[in-house]
Amino acid sequence: MQHDSASRDPRRVQRVVIVGGGTAGWMAAATLAKTLGRVVSIQLVESDEIGTVGVGEASVPHLRWFNTQLLGLDEADFVRQVKGTFKLGIQFRDWARRGDAYFHGFGQPGQGLGAVPFHHYWLKLHRDGRVPALDDYSLQSAAAMAGKFLNGAPHLPQNSPLHAIVYAYHFDAGLYARYLRGYSEKLGVRRTEGKIVDVSRRGEDGFVDAVVLQGGERIEGDFFIDCSGFRGLLIEETLHTGYVDWSHWLPCDRAIAVPTASSGPPTPYTRATARSAGWQWRIPLQHRTGNGHVFSSRFMSEDEATAELLRNLDGETLVAPRVLRFTTGMRRRFWNGNVLALGLASGFMEPLESTSIVLVQMGITRFVEMFPGDGVDPLSSDRYNALLTFEYERIRDFLILHYHATERDDSAFWNYCRTMPVPDSLQHIIDLFRRSGLFFRNGEELFALSSWVQVMLGQRIVPARHHAAVEQMPEAEIVAFVGNVREVIAACVQAMPSHQAFIDRYCKAA
Repeated sequence: MQHDSASRDPRRVQRVVIVGGGTAGWMAAATLAKTLGRVVSIQLVESDEIGTVGVGEASVPHLRWFNTQLLGLDEADFVRQVKGTFKLGIQFRDWARRGDAYFHGFGQPGQGLGAVPFHHYWLKLHRDGRVPALDDYSLQSAAAMAGKFLNGAPHLPQNSPLHAIVYAYHFDAGLYARYLRGYSEKLGVRRTEGKIVDVSRRGEDGFVDAVVLQGGERIEGDFFIDCSGFRGLLIEETLHTGYVDWSHWLPCDRAIAVPTASSGPPTPYTRATARSAGWQWRIPLQHRTGNGHVFSSRFMSEDEATAELLRNLDGETLVAPRVLRFTTGMRRRFWNGNVLALGLASGFMEPLESTSIVLVQMGITRFVEMFPGDGVDPLSSDRYNALLTFEYERIRDFLILHYHATERDDSAFWNYCRTMPVPDSLQHIIDLFRRSGLFFRNGEELFALSSWVQVMLGQRIVPARHHAAVEQMPEAEIVAFVGNVREVIAACVQAMPSHQAFIDRYCKAA
């Protein structure tokens, strides 16, 4: 929508300018257009000269809600357009010890009884070696390892594990941005091609009032969303907001990315394999496989990291590997004045648990909840910053857990990670779980009990005891209960189609 500048209230936010495209920029544009498009005008400025990071992306289940519930996208069409596949979780190889493998599956392992989660019943039998790994009791983990996928069977009873299945996607980030661009432009978002060479600020409060393009065009706005990548054109270069550096806890600061030709049917999971100074990702799409080596430049050179990646690929490389350099951490403020930072401009969490896109989603949906229609209120921006800081810090702790809870001592990198002091908030979670098998979710943090428990057990943090309520049940009943859960999961997996067959039937890309 257009606003006559003569009739404008200078405090009201009626014109939003998004600086930068990519996944973050177009997710912001799509969300604002869908929820506020009749109230505000939305303009996105991007330059084709400036590339985006745009590697193959993996996501967490929250993206389903964003796509289908918030934006109203058709899932099959989305998966086709982004050449996507489905993701039931992440397989971790060689993390606690070389030769280990465990699964962080979406959804709940097993079925709890009353207030006691399933893993306590499993623990009682596991301690005596009477049950297999927890993976066998999670539908997502068991189906992923069998190469099976189904997006749910709502016609089945609600107590069937197949009734509603929790899953996410793998997709081409560049194609997702293009898809959202088409969606946004249909809803009235204006895209301007151009390179920003200057930023203009108001004298009275220092708020940004315009960006100036190379050709001299001045684009004015009441509020600006910075999606300019690591550079942080508005949030950092203009407003000098500051950055909190977490590289002492998360020492990986480089990634080498390279796509390869598909080497077989796509797996319905991401793979993360620990290497000598970091880890390697494998993300299968319909038309290729995304690969990358995330590592610490303190412990390995870029040439060594590239060679290690190329040695461990299962398909022919399609382009030359490229290097991404980053510092894990976050801005001191995500919302500063009339600027909101999203995506890489807001901070960076390495891709170990596929949190980059969900942080964009959280950032933009929270902003819509608090949208400053009548003008920027510091109370709102302070609350926004507190909420986003909480999310970043909880995800940070979850990522540190993967590195710190290891027995590996075969390289300087792993010796550093194993012995480094960690945040008190994480140490408390590890100590409590190790002693009692208990975990308590902190508010609405992204990762719930099932995620923390699967990773802690997978990283060989084995609790010293289980919940006292388990002893209420006679041992023979516990054996039968746990055994029945495994049988039900196995029968459900047996009934599911293969991942490739599901894609071929419902959402095969052209």
